[in-house]
This record gives sequence, C-alpha cells and structure tokens, in this order.
Amino acid sequence: MDLLNFVGVFAFAVSGGLVGVRRRFDIFGILVLALVTALGGGVVRDLLLGITPPSNLTNIPFLATAVVAGLITFRFSGSLDRVRRLILLADAAGLGAFAVAATLLAIRTGHPGVEAVLIGTITAIGGGIIRDMLAGTVPSVLTQDIYAAPALLGSLGTDLCVRFGLYNTLTLWLLVAFVFGMRVLALRFHWQAPKPRRLTRDEPDPPRPS
Repeated sequence: MDLLNFVGVFAFAVSGGLVGVRRRFDIFGILVLALVTALGGGVVRDLLLGITPPSNLTNIPFLATAVVAGLITFRFSGSLDRVRRLILLADAAGLGAFAVAATLLAIRTGHPGVEAVLIGTITAIGGGIIRDMLAGTVPSVLTQDIYAAPALLGSLGTDLCVRFGLYNTLTLWLLVAFVFGMRVLALRFHWQAPKPRRLTRDEPDPPRPS
C-alpha cells in the first residue's frame, strides 16, 4: 500500500503544480498547490479515522515526494493546452491510487463497508477540491465530467474484494486502472451526471432567501 500512496501523492502533486502553472502562480504558489493537493485528502482521511496528528503531515518521504513533484512540474511545464491535458491525466491517476489506498486503510483500522467506501471516496476527491478552491475555480467534482463516481466505484470494488477474499496485488492495481480509465473515458466522451434543466424565460427565478 505504501507504493500506492506514493503514486497518489506524486500524481496529485503534479496535478496541483500544473494548476498553479496554468494560473501563472510563482514557484511558492505552485509548491503550495502541489502540497495541499497531494496531502489534503489524506489529512481529511486521517481526521475521519481519528488518526492525529495526520500521518501525511509527519511523513517526511510523502512531503519530499510532493515537493519534488512540484519542482519538476515548475521546471518542465509546457504549453497551456498541454498543461491542461497533463492536469487531467495526473488527477485521474491520483484519484485511482487514493481511492483504493484510503479504502484499504479504513478497512484495516476497523471501518469496513459503507464507512470504508465513503472515506475512500472523500480522500480521493478531497485534494482536488482544496486545490481548485485555492486556485479560485469551482471544484471539478461539482462542474466537470463525471469525477466522484469513478472514485466511489473504485472504493466499493476494493471493499468487495477484501470482503470476499479477492484482494491481492493484481486486483489492487486493476482497481486503480479501472478508476483511472473510467475518469479518462468520462473526459473523452463527456460523460456527465444528470443536471437540472435550465429555466426558460417564462419560468420565474427561484425565490431569494429573506
């Protein structure tokens, strides 16, 4: 599971750093986004599991991995179009790695079933939400093509594999690949969750809160 966490930290740090590059942040801003994207979801996970202080904040290898990923991103970033594609791919990789790793940790700390699935999903999407809010954009999970659903299904698949004795290294990476692939396909084909229909001119606006 350590390798899985390192993959997630690195991928999400790259994703956060690339958002900073796209928003024209300086190197400090890029490193901040890399760190909070890579470690934010894990901090939320540990707080939900009652692990204090959060392990991500005391794990020097994780911190170093996030910083190195941010520096690499700063040094080798390309054109804006290329950066956007890299953000989405790195984000999809982190989504899969963290969904599976966080679900496994929840199960191992005595929170199987629905708890594990929810913790896995929240961990996977948490870093991206914090990243987007700091960058001044609406979080991807609220606006873009299907985002949370791949993480939810990956977490559910992890819990079921453990429950029925199917968990091993191969199934672990297959689940990560499934989440990654589903997210990439959602981006490619613009799969979206149902949205409310737009108001027509004849329909009144919703009432304002008093």
